[in-house]
Formats: sequence, C-alpha cells, structure tokens
Amino acid sequence: MLYVGIGVALTALVLFVWLTYNNLVQLRNKVKEAFSTMDVYLKKRYDLIPNLVDIVKGYAKHETDTLQEVTKMRVNAQKGDLNTAIDSEMKIGDALHSLLVVVEKYPELKANTNFLDLQERLSKMEEEIAFSRRYYNGSVRQYNNSCQMFPLNLIAGMFGFKTLSMYEVDSEQERKVVDVKL
Repeated sequence: MLYVGIGVALTALVLFVWLTYNNLVQLRNKVKEAFSTMDVYLKKRYDLIPNLVDIVKGYAKHETDTLQEVTKMRVNAQKGDLNTAIDSEMKIGDALHSLLVVVEKYPELKANTNFLDLQERLSKMEEEIAFSRRYYNGSVRQYNNSCQMFPLNLIAGMFGFKTLSMYEVDSEQERKVVDVKL
C-alpha cells in the first residue's frame, strides 16, 4: 500500500511538472508571437520613415540634426535582442516626435499631398503599433505571472524560464501625446 501511495504521488508530481513545463513553453511562445506581431508593424513604420525624412528634407534643409537622428534610430532599432529592440523603439518614437515638431514650423510642408499621405499612413501605423504593444504586454504579464507564482515558479526556475520585460514608456517625450494632424 505504501508503494502504491508513493507511485501515485510520483506520478502526480511528474504530471504536474510536465503540464507546467508545457504551459510555460506555450506562454513563452505566445510572447514571441506577440513581439513578432509588434515587430512587423514597427518594420512597416521604419519603411515609412525614409520617405517622410526625404519629404521633410526638401523643406527643412537646416533641420539636418533631427533628420539624421530619425534615420539613425531607424537603423539601430532593427538590431539586437528583445530588450534592445524595445529600447530602440522608444528612442525612435522620441525622434519621430521631434520630426513632427519640426514639421510644425513649415506650413507649406503640411500642405504637401505626399507628406499628408505619409502622415496619415504613419498615424494608422501608430494605432496598430499601440494595439500590438498592448497584446505584447498582456502576453508578457501572463508569462511572468506563471514564472513568479508559487508553485509554478519552482518549475520555471528549474528549467531556466526567466521573466521578460514589458514594453514601457520611459521617456517623458514619448509620454506626451503626439498630435498627428491630417
């Protein structure tokens, strides 16, 4: 009878570890999917940036520092791991905000149909990016909860599952609402 009890307990333990491990893998993959979704939208936005910069260059020749910063951030944002990409993404948001501030100084630019089209596409892209960030953060929250809550944290620690960073706004400039006028 004692051996049966020990066998049942070991079977239950193995089953718990197995199910917990598979659940953690599933949640981690959901986070990767969420980041990939966000990454697709970010790449679409990055593809709009050179066109936006080229149009603004024609009107704002003396604003080269801002334009170069936006271009540099675009290149840097496409490098690195998850945390580096999130950090770069926040910096490119700041740079885009600066670019839109520059645009406010040039009324003739705001009337340019190519610029207006790009600005509208950028505005829609920003909405899609915001949605994908929410989805990403929800996936990370669910994964992190599983990695941190007892007794799942024991299994997570045993198999090397580590908590992940959420997408958070660190800069004051990005916390401000960007007024994208159409």
